[in-house]
Amino acid sequence: MGSMLERALQSWAERVRREANVPVRLRWGTDGASTVALGEAPTVEIRVHGAAAWPLLIEPGLDTLGQAYVEGLVDVDGRLSDIVEVAHGLAASAQPTSGLLGRIRRRFGHTRESDSEAIQYHYDVSNDFYRPWLGEGMVYSCAYFEQGDETLDQAQEKKIDHILRKIRLAPGQRLLDIGCGWGALVLRAAQRFGARCVGVTLSRNQFELATERVRAAGLQDRVQIRLQDYRDVADGPFDRITSVGMFEHVGLDHLAAYFGRIRELLKPDGWAMNHGITSTDAHDGETRHGGGQFIHRYVFPRGELPHIGTVLRTLQEGGLEALDVENLRRHYQRTTQLWSEAFEAHAAQVRPLVDEKRWRIWRIYLAGCTWAFEHDEVAIYQVLCRPAGLSAQGLPWSRHWMYP
Repeated sequence: MGSMLERALQSWAERVRREANVPVRLRWGTDGASTVALGEAPTVEIRVHGAAAWPLLIEPGLDTLGQAYVEGLVDVDGRLSDIVEVAHGLAASAQPTSGLLGRIRRRFGHTRESDSEAIQYHYDVSNDFYRPWLGEGMVYSCAYFEQGDETLDQAQEKKIDHILRKIRLAPGQRLLDIGCGWGALVLRAAQRFGARCVGVTLSRNQFELATERVRAAGLQDRVQIRLQDYRDVADGPFDRITSVGMFEHVGLDHLAAYFGRIRELLKPDGWAMNHGITSTDAHDGETRHGGGQFIHRYVFPRGELPHIGTVLRTLQEGGLEALDVENLRRHYQRTTQLWSEAFEAHAAQVRPLVDEKRWRIWRIYLAGCTWAFEHDEVAIYQVLCRPAGLSAQGLPWSRHWMYP
């Protein structure tokens, strides 16, 4: 390393030790001969492989640190939870002039083509990649831990039942599931609740496996899976509509139209449920220290998270009335923790299915999500709604039917 960069590194390291005391050691050079500690009793070691990594480390944000790891410019040793904690400590130590502190509000252009491409990028990795860590039901959304000690599969089944009870699904009713994933909700709705279901997805891998699961369950007469944009559904109205983990892809500028389309597809006395991740920034900003930028770049292209206040406002603008709002942040912290642990436990099975870059993206993304939900960087809400403007006489007096 040149002497100028060496002096800059030592000066930076001293400031970080003094102001943040992050328990990490940097190692570089031939056989890692050069080291510098950024805090006492390091629990994490970052091995730097070349000069290209230094600009990403010396002015750190979660996006630049993640980029250095994902692109193979550094390797990191330590417990995954410690690695994520250290990354946030480094990001928090960044100078305000770096432009990485604070929250950023952005808008992305959303077209049918770009939305479809984004969904396929994220979900069409391979079904075999997701299966080992999502669990038996292949449910890629927040589970519901009624007691807190459930297995992941138990909690996912409870989540689906919790939703279907909330919308008061009854035998013979038509249910539309927007963003149906691998079909777990519509299968359960048909099998246990006797509903007639339509599930739509933009992911071909999800469509093919969900269709296969419907056929294996012998439910072709009650469940139809479509490779279709929800805006193109033309056989409404439906008694009930669910959307679970989908509206994060809609875009802030399109939320009112999204809820308006749900209203158009819903019967006048119908009920709908929107279950989705939200920002905890009142102005719809991203998570702190560049975490949102990393996700936009590597995980969810053009994904945008609204604050729950924005959700309720645009829902009303779309012609719907919110009846019940439930925060499941603790449940998603536990869900992503179990996903991350399973991802690590099944590394020998999952890692050969993707290239090294994608493996690193998912590894750090899942662990980072656990940290974010734990520390109120993001939240998740279930919002139960119905068409606006109806008589109060159609509303139940209590929530007893939700929690039998």
